[in-house]
Amino acid sequence: MSGKKQRITPYFIISVILLIALAIFFLFPLYWIVTGSVKEKSDIIIKAGESVKWLPTTISWDNFARLFKSQTTLFGIGMPMALRWLFNSVFISVVAMALTCFSASLAGYALAKKRFWGQGFVFSLFVCAMALPKQVILIPLLREMSILHLVDTTWGSIFAVVFPVVGWPFGVFLMKQFSEGIPSSLLEAARIDGAGEVKTFLNVALPIIQPGIGALAIFTFINAWNEYPLQLIMLSKSEAKTIALGIAGLQSEMSNDYGLIMAGAALAAVPIILVFLAFQKYFTQGITMGAVKG
Repeated sequence: MSGKKQRITPYFIISVILLIALAIFFLFPLYWIVTGSVKEKSDIIIKAGESVKWLPTTISWDNFARLFKSQTTLFGIGMPMALRWLFNSVFISVVAMALTCFSASLAGYALAKKRFWGQGFVFSLFVCAMALPKQVILIPLLREMSILHLVDTTWGSIFAVVFPVVGWPFGVFLMKQFSEGIPSSLLEAARIDGAGEVKTFLNVALPIIQPGIGALAIFTFINAWNEYPLQLIMLSKSEAKTIALGIAGLQSEMSNDYGLIMAGAALAAVPIILVFLAFQKYFTQGITMGAVKG
């Protein structure tokens, strides 16, 4: 083995301790949800004088059994209602992610590398839209989707959640910043070689902004997944609900079945963790490149 040993300094020790403390702090809710989902009711509810049970006394799958008890159909196939909610969440997030990455990459490239009348004004509108609170536009969005008759059917209401997420100003802003880093000389060389706009974008621009698209994919997926207020006003039918709405519906006014709720939360955490692990490399590259450009 070659190379110098890393010198252990007080700064290094403090950094490691802080990282471990932050990791425990942020991972503890996930740990509590996962363990709570397989605990019995007596282990979850702590009575006066009892100590907290950090680990399940016995592993019980009763919470998941009750979560999957209610049945429905999807494309003629019978399945638990909870899996239908999970499918709706994944479908909304994946479609919104794909459409946002497609539209934002094109719009950002055009704003960064094309010159047209009103270009600065259009970009200013996107920046202003980023500062607009989401709660302000919920009712106008509901009215717009009602006029289009999207909230009247199950699949229509699902797409009524997708379309507003696709028009995400931050996505255009992010891709414009990445597109600024495309060397103009490469674009000119492609045009001289006879490449059209589509071929120039696909063969020259797209490979350069790919890390930005990866970062945007994660941002968009998380944004669509956590768009609870929009889902709440758009999705009224039980078959159209997302996993977040479904879990919220498991709560009652008089009492809460925490084991059932934690089982639903554990199920909801799986896709978001898998997406982050799949796009982690692009996410890290995108954030790093964005920081350098900034």
